[in-house]
Amino acid sequence: MTIIPSDLAIHKPKEHLLELMEKNELEETIIAEFDSDFHTISIVENKIGRFLKYDDTYQAGYINSVYYKGNLPYINYFLIPYLMNKNIKNILLVGFGSGILINQYEKIFHDLKSIDIVDIEENIFSIAQDYFGFKSSDKQNFYLQDALVYLKTSSKKYDLIIVDVAGDEGIDERFCDIEYLKLIKSNLKKDGIFVSNMPSSRDVFNKNNKFTLKLIEDYKNEFCDVKIFNGETSNQIFYKAFFDIDEIVLDITNLILISSNKKFEIKYNDKLDEIVNIKPFLNDLIHD
Repeated sequence: MTIIPSDLAIHKPKEHLLELMEKNELEETIIAEFDSDFHTISIVENKIGRFLKYDDTYQAGYINSVYYKGNLPYINYFLIPYLMNKNIKNILLVGFGSGILINQYEKIFHDLKSIDIVDIEENIFSIAQDYFGFKSSDKQNFYLQDALVYLKTSSKKYDLIIVDVAGDEGIDERFCDIEYLKLIKSNLKKDGIFVSNMPSSRDVFNKNNKFTLKLIEDYKNEFCDVKIFNGETSNQIFYKAFFDIDEIVLDITNLILISSNKKFEIKYNDKLDEIVNIKPFLNDLIHD
């Protein structure tokens, strides 16, 4: 079963904003296209940047506009662990994207020993190199494998695990249950940090937001510290950059959960300013 983000919406969008989105939809040029066992992969360009798409959905890319320059904005939350532990040495990234995040990690974590990357899409690594400037290094290890198979068979313990596995249809429910969280914990060091990107209604703690409320409950049962970011800064950037709209239109957000069995503080460090102005994203931390 697949969790479809649009099914999680509680509130209906304003009609005039939907019309404005349609009116301001960007024209795209297809740079390259690939068929895979799972979907059609395309590299597209428009007036604000270059992007990786699975069928009709944006998976990764780089925005280069007057308003914002950088990775797809929700991915910036994945940099927050640097503000929690600067001594991270071993990283597992599930879901490769464009590879930009990996090169950013190599830049900020000076004691980094390895980044293991797991993805089920066989074309993704060469696409990142050919179309997004991804730079390989001897610290990187690539595994073409189902993520859960990797987690079940790996004996390695990580300081940081990032899982970003939303596809063109949604998220496989296997990444939403208790057994999955226990599997993550078995691959984390005792003080390791786990970052997960999940869909949610923007009205996070609404009683009707049952999927998200159950998800948060499960995370809190498995980890002693769960930091929840509601993605509002990312949403604002997305609608402004893509549609020149100063309001958030749809009641769906990237909910970023940063979990650990150690209590970490988030301590701002201006080193991240070289990559992105992280301060607005830190303001998206919410408390129930």
